[in-house]
Amino acid sequence: MDISVVKYSGEDTGRKISLSEEVFGIEPNDHAIYLDVKQFLANQRQGTHKSKERGEISGSTRKIKRQKGTGTARAGSIKSPVFRGGGRVFGPRPRNYSFKLNKKMKELARKSALTYKAKDNNIAIVEDLSFDAPRTKEYIKMLNALSLGDKKTLLVLPEGNKNVVLSGRNVQNTKVITADSLNTFDVLHADNLILSESSLEKIDNLLKK
Repeated sequence: MDISVVKYSGEDTGRKISLSEEVFGIEPNDHAIYLDVKQFLANQRQGTHKSKERGEISGSTRKIKRQKGTGTARAGSIKSPVFRGGGRVFGPRPRNYSFKLNKKMKELARKSALTYKAKDNNIAIVEDLSFDAPRTKEYIKMLNALSLGDKKTLLVLPEGNKNVVLSGRNVQNTKVITADSLNTFDVLHADNLILSESSLEKIDNLLKK
């Protein structure tokens, strides 16, 4: 699949680049995508939630009323979960939500996500960006030139570029990452991918294994 390379000003360079069939043209695997996105979201959870159970509540352990003859249920402690201010039954405890996913499965998921974007023609390839200084206006100007100003976009760079990252940081619905940080969730979450020309080689090297 051939895609035209454009300048970040929106002008066509007259060159075309071919997307690898091994990365952008496979048979998508929806279950692999599901597992990879599930793992990504699980890894974002801090797991620091905690509520106090009856053994952790501060309060008297005195029996609050006699066992029989009250006409109501027996009660042995004010810390019982049935009373206001008592402990919570089976409340949340700190835990780790992350789980293991095989490397080949993650690679398959990323290839599948990229394939979907390629099939829907939601990939734009631009010449390598180079801002002299952080310029948010220039970044917005680039998005408008590519007719992506009102879309969720993901810009993929070959390597970290502080000026480009800072330029896009305050722009709504856009994200800037490097090729080695490419993940299934970010690819699917974006409406359109903007790939820096040099990032394609890195993506191919990472996923052509």
